[in-house]
Amino acid sequence: MSQPLVDIRNLKIGATVYPPGENPKKIEIVHGVSFTLEKGKVLGLIGESGAGKSTIGLATLGYGRGGVELTGGEVHVNGRDILAMSDRDLRKLRGPEVTYVAQSAAASFNPAKQIMEQVTEAAIKHKLCSKSEAEARAVELFRKLGLPNPETFGSRYPHQVSGGQLQRAMTALALCPQPDLVVFDEPTTALDVTTQIDVLKAIKDAIRDTGVAALYITHDLAVVAQVSDEIMVLRHGNMVEHGTTDQIINHPREEYTQALVSVRSIEHEEKAPTPEPVLKVEQITARYKGLNFDVLKDVNVELHPGQTLAVVGESGSGKSTLARVITGLLPPREGKINFAGRSLSSDFKGRTREDLRELQMIYQMADVAMNPRQTVGTIIGRPLEFYFGLKGAEKQKRIVELLDEIEMGEKFIDRYPAELSGGQKQRVCIARALAAKPKMIICDEVTSALDPLVADGILKLLLELQKIEDVAYLFITHDLATVRAIADSIAVMYQGEVVRYGPKSQVLAPPFDDYTDLLLSSVPEMKLGWLEDVIAHRKMESAGN
Repeated sequence: MSQPLVDIRNLKIGATVYPPGENPKKIEIVHGVSFTLEKGKVLGLIGESGAGKSTIGLATLGYGRGGVELTGGEVHVNGRDILAMSDRDLRKLRGPEVTYVAQSAAASFNPAKQIMEQVTEAAIKHKLCSKSEAEARAVELFRKLGLPNPETFGSRYPHQVSGGQLQRAMTALALCPQPDLVVFDEPTTALDVTTQIDVLKAIKDAIRDTGVAALYITHDLAVVAQVSDEIMVLRHGNMVEHGTTDQIINHPREEYTQALVSVRSIEHEEKAPTPEPVLKVEQITARYKGLNFDVLKDVNVELHPGQTLAVVGESGSGKSTLARVITGLLPPREGKINFAGRSLSSDFKGRTREDLRELQMIYQMADVAMNPRQTVGTIIGRPLEFYFGLKGAEKQKRIVELLDEIEMGEKFIDRYPAELSGGQKQRVCIARALAAKPKMIICDEVTSALDPLVADGILKLLLELQKIEDVAYLFITHDLATVRAIADSIAVMYQGEVVRYGPKSQVLAPPFDDYTDLLLSSVPEMKLGWLEDVIAHRKMESAGN
């Protein structure tokens, strides 16, 4: 047998951490992982945040980021142990033999350079071909990746294309030097499900057409099932399970893998609405300063006490803009908002303290929603003092009660955000919102940055707290699995308009309008061949039209 393209043996990776108030210390974050990858094959690396997926992927480039060190084992690429290479030889490896596709193309491209210059840079710099040959390769890749006007696409700047197009352009950048291996690091996580389908298909077709091998890193098992030949499940820096995609998806052996496969098994019965809504949005039309068009157009929705209204749609559909209008951060041009039986000022500066208290918000990125210099107790305690004047032992008692409600407990009261996991940070943000005793909470993509199992725990917690507190949720998301799990009613938004609205049982039942059908059919399913089935179905529909 010929030697594998990648042969990783007993890889160990360490890192330096800086605990608050303590001296730096070294820890091991990957504990002796081994695997091989043949030419032309795709290995999916899956696991929660901190599992070691990206760290292992970057090790195939001989790279450790953010103080990470490759401390043991061997990483063979094309028969050479790259951990024993000099920096000069590693630079020769990166580009011609191994390339990398990052999660955020927008953050990875230079905004001051045209896309063509960036896509061809590695091939030209390593003298793999002439400039004209590299540009011809790039145009062909643009065509294969389904980018518009492939002959002129490269003349655009990054800000002149959509997120999905830029992610495909980054795949072209990685493939242009014709490497042996591409490391895809969460390449579709930041995309809407409708865009994700196109990018996934483009990546899969490009891998097939070029014969390149790939490591595909993600926390979404349904996504990795569509592109991988084999899957390795990682947790806490250890390999949990490794097998063919069919075996991992249909016959998982380990308990953790079984939990990943069965995630989003929440069952939520749709509740009948109460007579009077807590929120009524009437004929809201809004635009941002400097724009000459409306980003919200005649939006009408309502939310009842103790219920959840899910607002769904792709990026740019108006979901978060609607939240900004409701919270008074963006006064509308037309329309009105009725909350808890009273008319709300269109600008938050005109709202009473009671208005502010009863309408709370939980943000997508818990990392930036908390002061890193404040303890958990201080963060949760601020609304208790601000709205209710609680101090001393009374405030401390209520903080502990809230920590118990979010299933964390008193032991977290003196910890700082840096000492918490992503799921724990989001729980603290939930407790802070609940501290105000609101009638309604706007949840803006609160689980989209979390791993599936962690997100599942947050959704279950929110549903349990809703029963206890009788709080209403306006839940903004593009994740249809989340909608099915928690919603009582749904508003589907597209280009600033509500195109479908009503109880969950009606909105998710056919017949569908074209956009809702596209949205629902784009949610990845945990089965082999799903991507091909969806693409074939869309081709048939296009031919029929």
